[in-house]
Amino acid sequence: MPGPKDLDPSSSPRALLGAELRHAREKAGLTQEELGQPLFVSGSFIGQLEAGTRRMMPEYAVKIDDILGTGGFFERNCKASTKSKYPDHFAEAAEAEAIATAIKEYAPLLIPGLLQTEPYARAIFRAYQPTATEETIDELVVGRLDRTRLLDDPTKPLLWVVLDEAVLRRKVGEPAEMAQALRHVAAMARRHRVIAQVLPFDAGGHAAMGGAIKLMTFEDAPPLAYLEGPGTGRLEDDPATVARHQLAYDLVGAIALSPKESLALIESVAEDYAHEDQP
Repeated sequence: MPGPKDLDPSSSPRALLGAELRHAREKAGLTQEELGQPLFVSGSFIGQLEAGTRRMMPEYAVKIDDILGTGGFFERNCKASTKSKYPDHFAEAAEAEAIATAIKEYAPLLIPGLLQTEPYARAIFRAYQPTATEETIDELVVGRLDRTRLLDDPTKPLLWVVLDEAVLRRKVGEPAEMAQALRHVAAMARRHRVIAQVLPFDAGGHAAMGGAIKLMTFEDAPPLAYLEGPGTGRLEDDPATVARHQLAYDLVGAIALSPKESLALIESVAEDYAHEDQP
């Protein structure tokens, strides 16, 4: 009997690869835990591969083909599932973000990518890469703005952000561009598309001083935490680690301004930038 056909890279390759993995595993009579053991990964990790929330890396694909007797199918097709328009350190997180049912984010320095405007994103990428060509910056901006289309759906995913006051006070780009960026956040909050809070400077020390936190939950896979630094990032699926970062996020939200107070502050700072730009 012929084996499965190679996947079409144009049609959600990671989701298709995950579906094929689930089919092959069940055909072999293995549980997720049983498949994970020889790969030295958890059953929940296998579940995330099957749900499409995690990438199948080549080293796993080779072993899975051997264990399940799939004749090199997963090794051949994992390349299609790992292609991404995002930087390597963020690609897996961006693709998980696209299928999350809820995203909670603490942002210590920048407006989160899902809420950025084009001029704000362009100013950030230019600051990151001051000698890059305009074509390179354009590609990065397009990738960033593509992510914002997640919010075109009126209800999904739930997005709840806590912005450090530094996000509001650090001028990125021209004053008018910063005013536009903050007004966009405020508009999304007024439309009830996003829950936004501000962590004021006078809140003092807090549980997330180590850096940004992004938490993602899914319909059919365990939650993930994404931790990011300059040019690097990693997804965490260990339940204890995710729970620790969830607690940190909850503690930050508890001492942040209420959504109503936060909206007033965001709009006030936006007005300050708008007046600054006037002669």
